[in-house]
Amino acid sequence: MRLTPEMRKPNTPPDHTHLWTVFFRPVLDNVDLTPLIKKVTFKLHETYENSVRSVESPPYEVTETGWGEFEIIIKLHFHSGAELSINEKNFQIFHGLKLHPFNPQVVHENGDVHSVLYDELVFQEPTEKVFEILTQQPSNLLPFKLSDPSKRDQEYIRPDEIDELARLDVYINKVREEIENQRNEYKDLEQEKLALIQ
Repeated sequence: MRLTPEMRKPNTPPDHTHLWTVFFRPVLDNVDLTPLIKKVTFKLHETYENSVRSVESPPYEVTETGWGEFEIIIKLHFHSGAELSINEKNFQIFHGLKLHPFNPQVVHENGDVHSVLYDELVFQEPTEKVFEILTQQPSNLLPFKLSDPSKRDQEYIRPDEIDELARLDVYINKVREEIENQRNEYKDLEQEKLALIQ
């Protein structure tokens, strides 16, 4: 968001024009990843003082001011230990910080720009404990019922699937409209061509 005079702190550089927040969170609000995640580090542009920020508990986020856009490296560090036995390497996400609304769909009514990246992390052969943590059913999905409790790992729960389908419908309709417009233009041109020939 645009940095207003009342938002400026005494140590804010004068050329900083925006206030921004970068974050890591699960898609579902009720999922607790703290048993798996030891910390999340955010590597900012090297011009920032203390450009690598570590956050050891939720919310995993960093808020700063700035004037330019750059890539932020978000790294997930996992707990180790006999009970979890996570053999996963640290997981990195590359996220481009967006301050300006290049896509009107990411601008909200108050002028804020939201640029959210969805990424999936797949755990290869998780232990039973890790599997249990990853497949806990959040309360916001109730009254969802598994078709068969023994097939819990085979059911994909995507609460944002409806939003994605609605977005696809909008674009499909736009494509259909454009096809119809092109078809009508072609018909008009064909009629003009026939009129010229006669």
